[in-house]
Order: sequence, then C-alpha cells, then structure tokens
Amino acid sequence: MRRTKELVATDLPDKTETILWCEMGKEQRAVYDEYKNYYRHQLLDKIEESGMGNAAMYILEGLMRLRQICDSPVLVKDEEVTTTASTKVEELLREVLENTGDHKLLIFSQFTEMLALVKEVFIQHKIQHLYLDGSTPAARRKELVDEFQNSKNIKAFLISLKAGGVGLNLTSADYVYLIDPWWNPAVEDQAIDRTHRIGQTQKVFAYKMICKDTVEEKILQLQQKKKALSKELISEEKSFVKKLTKDDIAFLFS
Repeated sequence: MRRTKELVATDLPDKTETILWCEMGKEQRAVYDEYKNYYRHQLLDKIEESGMGNAAMYILEGLMRLRQICDSPVLVKDEEVTTTASTKVEELLREVLENTGDHKLLIFSQFTEMLALVKEVFIQHKIQHLYLDGSTPAARRKELVDEFQNSKNIKAFLISLKAGGVGLNLTSADYVYLIDPWWNPAVEDQAIDRTHRIGQTQKVFAYKMICKDTVEEKILQLQQKKKALSKELISEEKSFVKKLTKDDIAFLFS
C-alpha cells in the first residue's frame, strides 16, 4: 500500500523554510526602478482606459520583467541594459562557499537563463554540479539523478522548477534554494519535497530567495493579505492576476 506524504510526515526529519533576503546593488536597483516606473505608468493608464480584464496581458508582462530583473537584469535581454550585476547570484555563491559545508543542495529557478548564469559562476569557482531542465530526455534524467545521489563529489543540482518539481528522488541533498518565488506555493513545496521524502535522514533546510523592496516581497505580502490568494487558488499567473484590483497593481508596481 502507498502512504501519502501526510501519513509519512511524522517519519521524516524536520524541514525548515526560511526567506533569504537579498539586497540589490545600485546598478541592479537602477534597472529595476526604471522598468517598474515604466510599467506602473503604462498599466495604470491602460486599466483606466479599458479595465482590468483588458490589461491582464500587460500586467503579466510587467510582473515577469520585474521578477526577471530581481534574478538578473541580463534576463530581460535589453540592449540598453549593460549591467550584469545580480545580488542573487552573488548571495547563492556565498551560501555555497561559506554556509553549506559538506551538504549537497538543490537549486531551482523558473528561468533557465538564470540557471545558466549560476552554472557559469559555478564553473568559474570549480563547484561540481549537474543541470536538468525541460529539454532533458527521460533516460538522461534518470542518469543525472543516479549520479547526484551516488557521487560524493557533486555539490549542487541546478533544476528548472517546472521540469524538476515532481518525479525526482534526491534525498542525498538536504539544502534547497528557490531562486525566484513561484505563483503557487504548492509548486514550491513540491520542489522542496524532492529531498524531503522517504529516504531522507537529515534535517532539510529550504531557502526562498527574495529581493527586498521589490515585486517579489510585495507578492508575498499580497498572498498573506488576501485569503483568496491561497495555495488552492493560485495555480498560475493568470489566476493570480484575476484576483487583483487596481489598487493591488499600484501596490505591486510601487
């Protein structure tokens, strides 16, 4: 008989979830503020002219751009944006080099471009790692999982959130880093549960990387404020936007 996660939860080691606050540097903040001010002006005018329903696509675009900049301005692919500064890459590297010791870790991001930036830095610092995203064939996925589980030399596993949120057993890791917050907290829970599952013998530490004073922090605040924006109701970006008011938009882009 199969037992659900709830039934076996008492058999598992503790799991601690913590927000890892990241403070943008001057260059990254300047890019963020420029995009934020642009979208705020455009969106509030659009909502005023044609209503929330007709502005939904633009709201999603604006939210995605700001979330990408929180990861790294490189992700927006704007020729006028020349800075490559990323507080999250710097903070993640510091965590790996200074705080994780001999522990193995899983690193998740929605954006494969962000994982590519992390991968590049890991190569520079000779941090042994593996990589998996939606384009990885099923047979190769199994090989990567086996290698990560059995190799003492592999420190980190970089995984795209959609590709690695389910179906992977990675209990040799006990540290998890979620580089960018997902709309549905249940998806984040599924990612963390790649290691917090039957077979895990160590306490699991999960870190959600959030840039202070940005849309990432404001999304968390809105989720806490609006009971309707619960785990059960937020399934994707569109569901999130449907629950928003004009005042919420002004808040997110403030």
